[in-house]
Amino acid sequence: MSDRFLFLPVGETRPGRIPLPPAFAVKARTDDTEGRFSLLEVTVARDIPRHTHHVADECIYVLDGELGVDFDDHSLTAAKGTFVLLPHGIPHALRCASNPPPRVVQISSPGGWECYLEDLFEAGSSVLTDGALDPVKINPIAAEHAIHYEETA
Repeated sequence: MSDRFLFLPVGETRPGRIPLPPAFAVKARTDDTEGRFSLLEVTVARDIPRHTHHVADECIYVLDGELGVDFDDHSLTAAKGTFVLLPHGIPHALRCASNPPPRVVQISSPGGWECYLEDLFEAGSSVLTDGALDPVKINPIAAEHAIHYEETA
């Protein structure tokens, strides 16, 4: 069997540099795919501010619930079974649009999303303001992964 073959039983995740919260289940790490992509099962319980991936394309498939997707001047709701391609260079935001929060499969190509999340969670509450993700505080970490969050005045 190939040393790159991967079979994860139900509930298992790929280990990383640091443990991620259960809402971010890494199924394929960037190293597993020789950098081609990373794949996570994510519960989007917190809104993700408007940001741009300068290198990676982001693919989202909604497994359960409803995900709000904002891009350009559009605001859409992605229900169970919806697929969304967010190409690099296009600013977008993601919102929790259901209770319980939406659960999605998230693929980034090329990979690296899980590495960014590890860096972000390692920073802990230092990237939050009043319990919400703060673009000003996130951007120094995001920049290392070719991501930029829009900062509002």
